[in-house]
Amino acid sequence: MKYSIYQMDIIAGKPDANRMKVRHWLEAEMKENKPDIVVLPEMWTTAYTLKALDKVADTNGAKTKSFLKELALTFKVNIIGGSVANQKDGKFYNSSFVFSRNGDLVYEYDKVHLVPMLNEHDFLAGGEKVPEVFELEGIKMGLIICYDLRFPEIIRSLALDGAQVLHVVAEWPAARTRHWKVLQTARAIENQMYVVSANRVGEYDGVEFAGASMAIDPWGDVLLEASEEDEETLSISLDLDKVEKVRREVPIFTSRVPHLYKKEI
Repeated sequence: MKYSIYQMDIIAGKPDANRMKVRHWLEAEMKENKPDIVVLPEMWTTAYTLKALDKVADTNGAKTKSFLKELALTFKVNIIGGSVANQKDGKFYNSSFVFSRNGDLVYEYDKVHLVPMLNEHDFLAGGEKVPEVFELEGIKMGLIICYDLRFPEIIRSLALDGAQVLHVVAEWPAARTRHWKVLQTARAIENQMYVVSANRVGEYDGVEFAGASMAIDPWGDVLLEASEEDEETLSISLDLDKVEKVRREVPIFTSRVPHLYKKEI
């Protein structure tokens, strides 16, 4: 399964410009690397322009869904569509969309955990459903958004449901770069899964972003890591057989005794 991960610098508040940027990137990437799956970062159409959501957000995800579907069909590629600002039912959400290479909307998810440090609760509504497993090319996968990475409960649930790859789409700040790297590695090790992340770079509203998009294997070995400053693409092929091998050699899931845990998950 070959991945291309877009570590993107986002043009704040300019959805059309960012869509054009993604299109040009994907055109070049399909010629050069021919990935099976591409991954975009969090809030890639607008950046964190929370005070302007009424002007820049999608309505029911319509523009982004249409755009990603057209890209998936044109380039015959699966798309982990990062996330976008999305207005529905009178509220704004941070929403992710996943499309198969056939142009089918395979999965959508609204970010559950809102960031108190950014006062997200003043602008966004949290999703009401935890992440679930979806499939691309017969591979079970999961997707979380940025701050979700700090909540191992939801990721363990994905692993228990058979997820082999976890995608993390983010606008993680440079001030907490060490957390970004350590938490991804921990999630890979404790769940014996691949972790594939797309973070943004650049700066907005006085916040610098960490970059360091990564691909980590089920042993916790970092296979690839992008720079902390530059826009770039990571290209890598994942050996999905390694997930089963690691889970067989260190059988943590059959070693669990959830009836003894204070809270069963």
